[in-house]
Amino acid sequence: MEYVRLGRSGLRVSRLCLGTMNFGPETSEPDSHRIMDTAHDQGINFFDTANVYGRKTGEGVTEQIIGNWFASGGGRRERTVLATKVYGGMGDWPNQSKLSALHIRRACDESLKRLKTDYIDLYQMHHVDRDTPWDEIWEAMEVLRQQGKILYVGSSNFAGWHLAQAQEAAKARHFLGLVSEQSYYNLLNRWIELEVLPAARQYGIGVIPWSPLDGGLLSGAIRKQREGNGSRSSSERAAAGLEKHRTTLEAYEKLCADLGHDPAEVGLAWLLAQDGVTAPIVGPRTGEQLDSGLRAAELALDADTLGKLDELFPAPFPNPGKPAPEAYAW
Repeated sequence: MEYVRLGRSGLRVSRLCLGTMNFGPETSEPDSHRIMDTAHDQGINFFDTANVYGRKTGEGVTEQIIGNWFASGGGRRERTVLATKVYGGMGDWPNQSKLSALHIRRACDESLKRLKTDYIDLYQMHHVDRDTPWDEIWEAMEVLRQQGKILYVGSSNFAGWHLAQAQEAAKARHFLGLVSEQSYYNLLNRWIELEVLPAARQYGIGVIPWSPLDGGLLSGAIRKQREGNGSRSSSERAAAGLEKHRTTLEAYEKLCADLGHDPAEVGLAWLLAQDGVTAPIVGPRTGEQLDSGLRAAELALDADTLGKLDELFPAPFPNPGKPAPEAYAW
């Protein structure tokens, strides 16, 4: 497994990040523990979760599963770069969501209890909060860092101008600010190349793509549908995406077959080849799906293949490969 620095920080993380959103709702606790053990065995040290994962409001089911795994010992916590998130609703009362100082403090303490740890390596804002001033957000994060409860701060689903706004506010306070940004990014959704990726590179923020296979569409959905194995791709949203992109996906799966690699491996390998990407989040439901992600980490796509993928999945603006404003203007 290759390790890289997370953004401009000195923190080193694996080039694959283990996503845990399926732990609880889709994957049993024993199976989740086995997947995390396998991830460690294969060198993945970067785990991502969120306080809202688990589909039971306020319970943090997924964090509890991870906490129980840490509690089983064996150096599991010490070998893990642990990332979780704050923002989502943890109840129906005021101040049980978003990024007020009150909610940040309470949410952090609750996550620590569920995770059975005394610190979080990377504490991420799950979404932008336009109603809370940056001075309040950064002050709350500074206090948590001074207390030893968090080490680094990251964001998720931010626009490019949000990254700039956050970093300039942090700079004014002489605070490190963001070291990472989680964004929706894959071959079918390349919008972040317009503003988010250039901003992240400029500010030294590592990009952690979520949904790298677009909910399974890039994992061989056409083939699975033909074979009657399209479990995740059978949802209403996925089915609509499948029909919308059917011709492109058919060509993509043929290209992957010609390369001799599974579509899921190629989709992840393409992300790993993008400038500014630190670690795509792989969210396996099974050990087999984790194995596929591990194979992708060893797959280096040549320039010809990358060019063919760009032709199949062009960026949705006139001049792909260039940052804004050159992407859409002279």
